[in-house]
This record gives sequence, structure tokens and C-alpha cells, in this order.
Amino acid sequence: MTTLLKYNICFFKQGNHILLLNRESPSWMGCWNGVGGKLEPGETPRQSMIREISEETGIHESQYQLTYKGMVTWTVDGGGLGGMYLYIAELGEDIPYETPVKTVEGILDWKSIEWIMHSENRGVAANIPIYLNYIVHDQSCYEHYCTFKEGKLLDHCSKIIESSTEDRAEMNKYLMSKSFAI
Repeated sequence: MTTLLKYNICFFKQGNHILLLNRESPSWMGCWNGVGGKLEPGETPRQSMIREISEETGIHESQYQLTYKGMVTWTVDGGGLGGMYLYIAELGEDIPYETPVKTVEGILDWKSIEWIMHSENRGVAANIPIYLNYIVHDQSCYEHYCTFKEGKLLDHCSKIIESSTEDRAEMNKYLMSKSFAI
């Protein structure tokens, strides 16, 4: 089954820190962001996320608790809808993960939630401060819809959605019911 959302993203939490990737290529080149990537044919969003985590961090699935948190969707310059499945992973404080780590994708490093959320921080992907509190502090799943124009975040809206949207068919059904173009 094809999916309207082709990407995923995960934020690893350990204590009051989030593992972020400073990307060396577009999109969000030079900014701190979560780990993730593109869903491969035949993968479920969760399988894809587990694969991406392993490839980008080397952290094994048995070392963390992965939780589906909804999706991040966007339009850019009035174009069609883009989006990604959104996850958080809890890494036990007893599991060491020393950073910084240089990877093919960029540099991984732990950043405090306070640093990420600081109003003067321009070094993180623009929409992360919008949804990070939701994924860290709220048990619900959300759609975080963002509107970008000429590379700048213009507007956003966060809306509770069903956890069943982790299933591609359910996600497609939800997205097809939306009023904006896909």
C-alpha cells in the first residue's frame, strides 16, 4: 500500500535531554533535528522508524521504548501536503550513549529540552519547538500542521488525532478527509 506520508521522525529522550542530529544535507541542513528518514516499500511506519534509528544512531530496538505520537504535516509556498510520522523513544538513563557522534547524516548530540525550547534558539528546525512539548508531556497523538512560505514558518495548528493513524491505511483515510490538497 502506498502512503501519503513518506517520512518519519523520532526524538530520543533520556532524562531532560533529547538526542538531536545536526544535518549535513537538506532538508534542514545545518539545523538540529530528530532522527528519521523515508519509508521503504513494504515497511510499516514503525518498522521504518526502527530501521532508521538503527542506521542513524546504532541504538538497538531492545534499548528503548518507541511510542507513536502522531504526525507533522506541512505545506510550502502553497504547494501540496508533505508530512511524516512522529515518534518519541525513551532511552533508559542506565543506557549510556556518549556524544557527540559523527555519522553519515551529521552529528548526533544530546541537547537539553530547555535549550531546544529557548525562544532565542535559531539552531533547531523551526517547527520542533511547536510540537516538542506535546510529544514529551502529553499522552495523546496529534497532527501538527505547519505552513511555510519562502523558508519561514508562518503558521501552525496542533489537533488531537487517533493513535490508529499509525497504520498507513488509517493515516491515508484521515488525510484524504482533510480539506487541503494532497
